[in-house]
Amino acid sequence: MLTRKHFLGIVVAVVASLVLLALPTRLSLQVRSTLTNAFLPLFGLTRATHTVGEQLSLKLIPRSQLESEYVRLARENSQLRVQLATAAETARENRSLRALLGWKASTPWNLKLAQVILRDPANWWRAVQINLGSRDGVRLNATVLTPQGLVGRVASVGFDHAQVVLLGDPSCNVSAMVGTNERSAGIVGAASSLDSSMVEMTYLPRHADIPAGAPVHTSGLGGVFPKGILVGHVVDTQPVEYGLHLAARLRLSVNLSALEEVWVIVQ
Repeated sequence: MLTRKHFLGIVVAVVASLVLLALPTRLSLQVRSTLTNAFLPLFGLTRATHTVGEQLSLKLIPRSQLESEYVRLARENSQLRVQLATAAETARENRSLRALLGWKASTPWNLKLAQVILRDPANWWRAVQINLGSRDGVRLNATVLTPQGLVGRVASVGFDHAQVVLLGDPSCNVSAMVGTNERSAGIVGAASSLDSSMVEMTYLPRHADIPAGAPVHTSGLGGVFPKGILVGHVVDTQPVEYGLHLAARLRLSVNLSALEEVWVIVQ
C-alpha cells in the first residue's frame, strides 16, 4: 500500500516531468544538464568504490600464491617455446626430405640417402663419416653427391658406416670439363689453403676459352665419377708451366662445411 510519502513523491516526479516538457527547448536542456552535474559525483563515487574494492581483493591474495602462479606460467611459456622450436625444425626437415626425394626421382642413378654422423677434427674440411655401409650396398669409391653437386667419394667402407673424402682432398682428384665441352677437360685437385670452398683445376688446354662463371661438370673419364655432375664454377684462369696449360680456380657448388644429408650412388 502506498504511503502518503510515496504518493507525494510520485506527484512531485510527475509534476517535474510535465514542467520539463513544457519548458522551452533551450531552458529544458540547461535544467537537465544541471541535474546531471549534480548526480555525476555520486556515479563517480560508486565507480571509485568498486575499483578500491577490486584492489583490496588483490591485496588479500597471499604473496606465496602469486609467486607460485608466476612460476607455473613461466614453466608453461618455456614448454611452449620448446614445442614451437621442435615443430619448426620438424617442418624444415620434412621440406628438405621432400625436395631430396623429388630430386632423386629425376636422376638416372640408384641412390641411397645417408646422414653425416661424424667429422674428424684433425681433418675437418676433407672427410666425413656417413651412416651407410656394406650392408646398404655402399662400395669403395662410390660417388657421393647432393642436389647442388659433387661431394666426394667413399674412401673406406664398414658394415654400417663409411668414410667419405671430400672434394679438395689431395686423394680426391676428379676428371672434369668446362661446360659440356669435352675438349676443355682437366683435373680438379686440391683445395686452396686459404679458402676450402675453392679448388684448382689444372691441365686445361692453353687456348681454351674459359669465361669466369662457367660451370664445371664431371667428364666421366677415370672410371670413378659418372659424367654430368656439377663440380663448381670458374672464378678465373691463368697460364701455368710456361704457358703449356691453363689452370682455373673453381668455387665448389656444394658447401662442404654444412653437410647434413648426402646421396650415395650404389650398385
